[in-house]
Amino acid sequence: LLKNQTQELAHKNDPELIKLLLSDKAVKQHFFFEVAKVLIFDKEKFIRFVSNKQFLPDSYTTFKNKIGLTFGDEYLSEGKEVVLAWPYKDCVLEGGMTKEDQERDEVFYNETLAPDDINRLLDAKVFTNFKRIDKKGEHKLDGFKRDEKGTIKDNLIIKGNNLLALTSLKKEFAGKVKLIYIDPPYNTGNDGFSYNDNFNHSTWLVFMRNRLSLAKEMLNNEGAIFVSIDAKEIAYLLVILDEIFGNQNFKNIITIRRSAISGPKVINPGVVNVSEYLLVYSKSNNWEFNRAFAVRHRDPRYGVFIENITDGHKKWRFIPLVQAFVKARGKDVKALKKDLAESWDDELDRFVIENVSSVIRYANLDENSISAEATKLKKESKNNKDVIYKLEREGREPYYVVNGQVILFYKDRVRKIDGKLSPSEPVSDIWTDVLPNDLHNEGGVDFRKGKKPEKLISRIIEIGSNQGDIVLDYHLGSGTMSAVAHKMGRQFIGIEQLNYGKNDPVVRIKRVLDGADDRGVSKVLNWKGGGDFVYMELAKWNEEWIEKIGKAKTGKELVEIWKEAKETAFLSYKIDPKTVDANAKEFADLGIADQKKFLVECLDKNQLYINLSEIEDKEYGVSKE
Repeated sequence: LLKNQTQELAHKNDPELIKLLLSDKAVKQHFFFEVAKVLIFDKEKFIRFVSNKQFLPDSYTTFKNKIGLTFGDEYLSEGKEVVLAWPYKDCVLEGGMTKEDQERDEVFYNETLAPDDINRLLDAKVFTNFKRIDKKGEHKLDGFKRDEKGTIKDNLIIKGNNLLALTSLKKEFAGKVKLIYIDPPYNTGNDGFSYNDNFNHSTWLVFMRNRLSLAKEMLNNEGAIFVSIDAKEIAYLLVILDEIFGNQNFKNIITIRRSAISGPKVINPGVVNVSEYLLVYSKSNNWEFNRAFAVRHRDPRYGVFIENITDGHKKWRFIPLVQAFVKARGKDVKALKKDLAESWDDELDRFVIENVSSVIRYANLDENSISAEATKLKKESKNNKDVIYKLEREGREPYYVVNGQVILFYKDRVRKIDGKLSPSEPVSDIWTDVLPNDLHNEGGVDFRKGKKPEKLISRIIEIGSNQGDIVLDYHLGSGTMSAVAHKMGRQFIGIEQLNYGKNDPVVRIKRVLDGADDRGVSKVLNWKGGGDFVYMELAKWNEEWIEKIGKAKTGKELVEIWKEAKETAFLSYKIDPKTVDANAKEFADLGIADQKKFLVECLDKNQLYINLSEIEDKEYGVSKE
């Protein structure tokens, strides 16, 4: 059947089609109704019917119909071929979604739960399997460290669904987090959002919105969130962030160079894409940020040198910078340039840094922005060109005026960056200097595309927090945020659902504690190791069954899992186990992917993890400890 052609003919009230439909008694009864003895063709009903997956269904849909998981005339909600404005905006999108740049064993399931299907999903959950981990190993947790207000001061790594972990942390940490950074799935087509294309952006945005709403609750009034994203979803994500945080709290879109112009990118059609973005929103206008500085080349305007800086300012002697450099080397300019050749600039830069307090330039005094006293000094200094005037300023460095101009010292433009003194400038909204040459080796993690540079994360932490502040990353991945935060003296909370094996955040943070992580920002921060963190997990219920289903290799294994699950798992109210058993042959005929999909759909998603309110219920087996 050519569905599109059939629908088009129905739209046109094609006589041949209508004649054909009237020739069948059952079809006639279903798609025609009588008004004043005239038969009228209900073409909208007919088109919906032809469009619906239940019409000429595949084997999986047939099986679901038989079991009772598909209902009657709910064409729109079942079909998903029609795009609504913000479909399911008030629902929760559930699932184990994260980046899948590497091969993994996990099965990713995504399910849209409408409000009337959610009853206890977002209740606080039970945490379990606590361990305190330090450089000596894993230890039984004998209690949390807390401050004078009773807030937990331990670093935390939490394993489990990030949406549910956030809801479970609210009571303890709501309004206490200074900085949130997330590197969420980018919805590139390789990250688990394999929906009907018409719904792709919407489902991804629901996924993001659920979590961002909780993230805002976690921030304190001086806090902010930084979100990494690429060009595909940036416009959609800005709308969501505006809705949740308010357009008035939008701070920046920072463009980040993420790769070099090389390799396969060069031969792709169009402009070479080497950028991604960092969206910054504060919780309120009270956001307190720290100005960060980046390395820049030596500013050639600073070309004057004070020979005798330690003498009083009235005795200072000024000579050209190059003259001072050559004089210090004991040669004339020609001879020194010949000796140094291509290293001339590097050696001159080194001389400037070594003598930075003596390197200056002159700048004009803007009479509109200076005090009356400074204006008077400007006039006097022009009349006495050889006299250096000093103007004291309460609480600030004095400044000096000569020949109507102010002296600017290069030392005020030099800062310690990446462990050494360098000429600097305030960081702008274009970051081209955060991609290290050895990114693939950082943290002992070999994800080539699945992690961010430590230098990038350290700048975010520097801008958005101070020592001792709480920072949160609920898309923790391989653990870059937690690793850098710990090295920088912040309290971190990281949430991750998947097991990454040797690239797991727990493995990475252990290396940080041991002092074995000597890459990234370790050298700059002189990191030697130390500290600890607490590991904990959401206590699983139906999540355990989903993991069992995902790991199964054969249909035989899945049949055994079903036998056990129907006795002890929390099944959906839509499921009648007897009906499933009665249609065991049809289940066996499905492919293994469809068998897994069906068994996951049988589980009640409200019961993925054990609710805190059920902690006393013996059925869940939560120990007193």
